[in-house]
Amino acid sequence: MDLKAYLEERRALVNRALEAYLPAVRCPAFRVVQAMHYSLFAGGKRLRPILCLAGADAVGGDITEVLPVACALEMIHTYSLIHDDLPAMDDDDLRRGQPTCHKKYDEATAILAGDGLLTAAFHTLAEAAPRFEEREIALLAVIQLIADAAGYRGMVGGQMLDLQAEGREVTLKELETIHRLKTGALLTASVRSGALMAGGTRAEVAALASYGEKFGLVFQITDDLLDVEGEAAEMGKATGMDAQRRKATYPGVVGRDEAREWARRLVETAIADLEPFGPRAEPLREIARYLLARRS
Repeated sequence: MDLKAYLEERRALVNRALEAYLPAVRCPAFRVVQAMHYSLFAGGKRLRPILCLAGADAVGGDITEVLPVACALEMIHTYSLIHDDLPAMDDDDLRRGQPTCHKKYDEATAILAGDGLLTAAFHTLAEAAPRFEEREIALLAVIQLIADAAGYRGMVGGQMLDLQAEGREVTLKELETIHRLKTGALLTASVRSGALMAGGTRAEVAALASYGEKFGLVFQITDDLLDVEGEAAEMGKATGMDAQRRKATYPGVVGRDEAREWARRLVETAIADLEPFGPRAEPLREIARYLLARRS
């Protein structure tokens, strides 16, 4: 398949939906809405919503029906980036080649913009409920799944562990725990939620969850490698920052060559998880392979 064309088409679909779910309304607090828009539409791969749509595809569902879920996932991801970039966290000046939210506006506005996107995500999910009159249980399960993946059981908890690991040696098991939570939880929830809302069976959702868990680890391994080997112009942000902050990374713990080999093996096993889905899961296979060659 033409992965580039597929990703562009799905990215455009998600962007149109995001514009509908988060309109540029004027209100007394217009500044925070403006900051939310600035970060949400600053570019990005839209990987999480695309995984959500691909999960629906894999079980034979209608992707238009899961667009509210896909958009909610992107809002949550963007909120997390805004907060990660703050001086109290990673203190980054650039994101996707543009000034980070707190640099464009100010720290207080950035915090509130992140809060606004997080709550807008769950508003979007709740507002979509009438579309799923016969699948209320599935929607509630998806809302709980996403809340867990985004909160202290997932991304928030992983970020806390990541901050606590700075400046000290960690074991490979500790590192894997950090990134299963910080990065992997929301990626896994993305593909699972698409399958759930599209009517996937328990076995199908479990297989896609297994794929998602491996995908999340590969994404983090390659992200760590890009911070060492990538070009800032392609990345849209400064590189070499993990070493400066003394962060726990896969190249730092196991070395670059072993990290690359582990990523390759994980992609192989992730693709094996998709065997029951046949050609419907080809996008998920290609996206996993893409991780090994990505430059940003």
